[in-house]
Amino acid sequence: MSGDVGESKVARIALTVLALAVMGGLLVLPLVLVLQMALSAGLPALWAALTEPDTVASIRLTLLVAAVVVPLNTLFGLCAAWCLTRHRFWGRRLMLPLLGLPFSVSPVVAGLLFVLLFGASGWFGPSVMGMPVLFAVPGLVLATAFVTVPYVAAQLIPVLAAAGPEAEEAGLTLGANGWQLFWLVVLPRLRWPLLQGVLLCNARAMGEFGAVAVVSGRIAGMTNTMPLQVEALYNQYNLAGAFAVAAALALLALITMALRGVVDWAQARTIARGQAAVLNVPA
Repeated sequence: MSGDVGESKVARIALTVLALAVMGGLLVLPLVLVLQMALSAGLPALWAALTEPDTVASIRLTLLVAAVVVPLNTLFGLCAAWCLTRHRFWGRRLMLPLLGLPFSVSPVVAGLLFVLLFGASGWFGPSVMGMPVLFAVPGLVLATAFVTVPYVAAQLIPVLAAAGPEAEEAGLTLGANGWQLFWLVVLPRLRWPLLQGVLLCNARAMGEFGAVAVVSGRIAGMTNTMPLQVEALYNQYNLAGAFAVAAALALLALITMALRGVVDWAQARTIARGQAAVLNVPA
């Protein structure tokens, strides 16, 4: 028995060391190197690289695309999660795998899809209501929305499925209308998974490369997002500028990680308080 305990401890230690080594080599070390390279010439050079006109334009474009895509996918995710967990209809079994399609389709293929749809000889033509789609902001928004559409719904569907419809049915019995039911019954239970989905969607929207690279045309100062600007600067042998923009993206990733950690902590705290209230013991 003691031998088994000793072996299990050794196995746990070995697996922990292996996991930390893999995380350090694949995740932490590249991030540290990016930050080191970005700061190698000093803060004035980093600031000068980040305030270069094309880089500023790429930052603004990235924020604009994320500001449009994230609310749209949040609304869609709420509607899709509610529809799939509270209603039974023809095609529901097909809708579930289709919702996860962007996870399995290459982003480059997704970008090519929009080229085939909105190209010069595409199904819908190069413009919609007089606005160009490819090599313009609408194309970037469409491509980014496609690759980020499952994130919010994927966080909400398991929560709604596990919760069941009993609370909503009770609210309807007590006379609540649709909006009251949503704001007072449904949304309080979804606030933490919803925030997690929004954070993941925002992080993917800002870091997307493959799909937007196909539809953007990579026009400096006009359709280059931050990931595309990193590639453009690197291809121009402007390593200081490339690593500066990469460091800005890494900083956004770290902020997202920190915010998600806060959300996870708040969610765990809320669950603990609920369990303590049920058991009538202090949390």
